[in-house]
Amino acid sequence: MPIPDDAAAAAAHSVRHLFARRSLRVPGTRLAAVAVPAPTGPRSHWHYWWQAHYLDCLLDEHRRDAGTGALLEARKLARGIWLRNGGRWRNAYYDDMAWLALALQRLDALDGRRSPRRRVRVLGDALRSAHTSDLGGGVYWNTARDYKNTPSTAPAALFFARAGETGRAQELLDWLRERLFDAGSGLYLDGVRADGRVERSLHTYNQGTVLGALVAVGGPAGLRHAADLAAAVAREVADDDGVLPLAATGDAGLFTGILARYLALAAAAPIGASAATEVRAVLDATAEHVWAGRRTDASGMLVFPPGQDGPVSLSSQLQAWMILEAASAVRAQEGPPAGG
Repeated sequence: MPIPDDAAAAAAHSVRHLFARRSLRVPGTRLAAVAVPAPTGPRSHWHYWWQAHYLDCLLDEHRRDAGTGALLEARKLARGIWLRNGGRWRNAYYDDMAWLALALQRLDALDGRRSPRRRVRVLGDALRSAHTSDLGGGVYWNTARDYKNTPSTAPAALFFARAGETGRAQELLDWLRERLFDAGSGLYLDGVRADGRVERSLHTYNQGTVLGALVAVGGPAGLRHAADLAAAVAREVADDDGVLPLAATGDAGLFTGILARYLALAAAAPIGASAATEVRAVLDATAEHVWAGRRTDASGMLVFPPGQDGPVSLSSQLQAWMILEAASAVRAQEGPPAGG
């Protein structure tokens, strides 16, 4: 069933209505609740990187429709993240910091800044410190520095490419291709441990972040590889109906939304008509599946699949929002929101 033109707007409205709160009850700030209704008991775990993706979604909304107030919400959310994180931007995970750096980098651009604000410089310096020659290159996953992986290296490469450090970005892409590309599936594996053992798990979002970095760096070889990777996603990851897998809770609830964001970016790049057509078909099928499975909660707001009992996770709802934004952008032949 085709989805309406306002599907992404409906998702944005519902997520903001259901999840947006003040950060620590401080005026002029925002933060998204981890779940609704909120879990009872001890204070919930701090999901720093979920908030980074909420910030990215707000920026997508602003690019699609500048009249919704999403940019103001994004500024409040940036302050709320800083406040909830103890008055600092860094944390112990470089992949988390890469996500927030990317979102704040976009926010700076939308605010018309010609040079990055201190918060982006702080996070960029953290990522540079984690890019070492150990294990041949790559970016460490966290401050324990015993694992280098795609979840940290690929978004860091994208950040550096957008910051104009294309040489560093290409180094990271080359390391990923050498150490973590699985030629059999055409997809990227998860990471390399300190002793050189490769963690061979496959995750949807890892394919998306590599795609994003390949497109941002560009060049004929990189774009050819992006086309091949996009085709591998359609072949190996989507089901027989072209629908990407969805998770309902936890960190995995964000994974396919991230993949959708960067599939849309790839579809707008010169990756060739065949690969772009495959990407559009996968995004359309996945968005239609998400929209068809929507339901209305007691407050009249939309809640998107996959279904679950109990509280609705922020991660799965951001995932749906990202998928609907990506499909909307591709259908309009505009590509994804600039800098997405």
